[in-house]
This record gives sequence, structure tokens and C-alpha cells, in this order.
Amino acid sequence: MDIEKRIKEIEDELKITKYNKSTEKHILKLKARLTFLKKELEEKRRTEKKRISREGVKKQGDARVSIIGPPSVGKSRLFNLLTNAKSEVGDYAFTTLDIKPGILKYRGAEIQMLDMPGLIEGAARGRGNGREILSVARDSDLILFMIDVFNPSLDVIMKELYEFGIRVNKKKPNISLKRTDRGGIHIASTVPLSVSEDVLRDILYEFGYRNAEVLIKENITEEDFIDFLAGNRAYVPAVLAINKIDLADDLTSLKKQYADWEPVFISAETGYGIEELKERMFDKMGLIRVYLKPKSGKIDYEEPLILRRGDTIEDVCRHIHKDFVRKFRYAMVWGRSVKFPGQRVGLEHVVEDEDVVRLIIRK
Repeated sequence: MDIEKRIKEIEDELKITKYNKSTEKHILKLKARLTFLKKELEEKRRTEKKRISREGVKKQGDARVSIIGPPSVGKSRLFNLLTNAKSEVGDYAFTTLDIKPGILKYRGAEIQMLDMPGLIEGAARGRGNGREILSVARDSDLILFMIDVFNPSLDVIMKELYEFGIRVNKKKPNISLKRTDRGGIHIASTVPLSVSEDVLRDILYEFGYRNAEVLIKENITEEDFIDFLAGNRAYVPAVLAINKIDLADDLTSLKKQYADWEPVFISAETGYGIEELKERMFDKMGLIRVYLKPKSGKIDYEEPLILRRGDTIEDVCRHIHKDFVRKFRYAMVWGRSVKFPGQRVGLEHVVEDEDVVRLIIRK
């Protein structure tokens, strides 16, 4: 049977199967099988070179942010405000028909902003250029969700991203798996698990595993385990902006509804909240600035190296020149990452935001 037909049959069965204690295990098996088939379908499309074209959205700058939301919530107006670019603005749906790139300059970083078409129901299946939009979003360093006070629902958007394999504000499950030649399936964990080993084995069977060693290093759900086995999930951080607050009488209900998101309330019309939004995006992506101290001359505070939280002196070297790691002797650091100014450190030293670094290399 055709893969797409099998997927449709399982999806239909999931819709009509009521969830209760007696059907729980059956539903879980269906979900695992569905994920496996979708993975097969994606690989088939890739092999047949039928993947969605990403021409025209080449990655630029230090990071990429995709602005995603339903039609007509002010995405293009915000994009223009952040980048000084010109994206068509209108008070009607589907003004933006293509993905438009622009650059936001903030704290010395160049952040590529993408003005995306409105995301609608069925996007994960290709409706409204949805697969193109979602393909670009999954390659982003951050998703900026945008809704407004008159259209405050994220349900459709989150559903489409989930179906496309994008996991928002989640980390990849800390699991290791090794396929073996014999011995069956052995599951070990370093923490107590809320899901039974029998359920995990059933999921493994649906993915074709008969002999394997599994080590789980954190508590997980069945869905987390399925995502891990699928191997094609994108884990992308996100920020929520709620627009048009200049037209709202009361924000109490929205603050309560999206309390877990800690949304940034903005007005793309008046500019209210825009600086807070820039700061939130920068911090959520884990961007940090490192300034280089030359042997002689001034420190360039205008053009820092843009790195990620957790990066090391080795990453600093690689950003400058590939030979710097090989020729490295030591580095001197001024800033929050060291105990005293000018401390000597090695390649493994983790830098922090606004550190000043001088590299000493062999000639």
C-alpha cells in the first residue's frame, strides 16, 4: 500500500479511537507507527528530489529569526520596524506571499529576520505554501511567534509546527541508543522513569528495533521517546509577541492565558515594547559578545565576535582563523568568566557576554 494512504488510514483511526485505559497502548502504537511512516515518506521525497525549494532564503548574519503568526496580525509592519526594510503592509490577510529577509542590527550582532506568510491550518500538509514556511522555520535559531489582541490564538500554529516535527522551547531528549546483533532490547536509566519499559519496548518494535541497548538520562514521556527515534525533529527556541496593545482596553486575560510564555506586549504601530523584544530575542538565542584585544591598539567595541552561550576560547579561535587552534598557546581574558583581569586560560575556557580576549599564538 502507498505510504501516504497508510498514513491517512492511521490518522483516521486515531481520530475515531477514544482515549481510555483500554485503548491507551493501542493509540501509542499507532502514534509510533505514524511517526515511522512519516519519516519514511520524508526520506522518499528527499530521494526523489521533491523537497521544498529554499532558494532565496540563504542564511546570513549571526543568527536567523522567523516571524510566524496567523495572517494580518502585523508581521510585516514589525519586520519593517526591526530591519528598516520595506515589506508590503496591509490590513487584510495574505499580504505577504513570499518570504522576505532583512537584517536587524542589535548589540553588534547582525540578525537575519524573515517576514513569513501567514500560517494557516493545513500548513504542514502544504496548504498556503506551508511546507516552505515550516522548512525555513525549522532551520531558524529562533521563532518569533506573533499574534494580536484581536486574534490571540496560537493553537493552529502550534499544531502545524508539531505535525511538521518542530518542537518549540524544548531540548532534545537525553537518550542514547545502540543497535546490537543479538540479546533483545535492554533499557537502562539514570533517573526514575514515569513511562514503563514495556511501553518503550513496544515503541522500539514499531520502529523496527529487535536488539538494542538504550540509556535514558532524564525522565521522558512516550512522545519524547517517539521524537528521539524519529531522529528528524527540530528543537527551536521561541519568543511570543502580542501586537496591537495600543488598541486594547484590558490585557489581564491575555497575561493569564500566556503566563508560561512571558510574552512581550508590543505595538508595531507606535513602537512600544520593541526594545524589550529585541533584548528578549537576543537572550533567548543565547547570543553573547566577545571583544578582541589586539597586542597594540584599541579594543573594537563596535564589532564584537558573536558567539553562543557555552562557547569556549576554541570557538573564538575558529571564528577568527582555522589555523589559530593549531597555533594556540594561551589566551588572556578580562571579564565575568575569569577570577581576575588578564587571567591566562586554555582552549576549553568558557567565555561570557562582554568578555575581552587576547589570543597568544605561535608564529
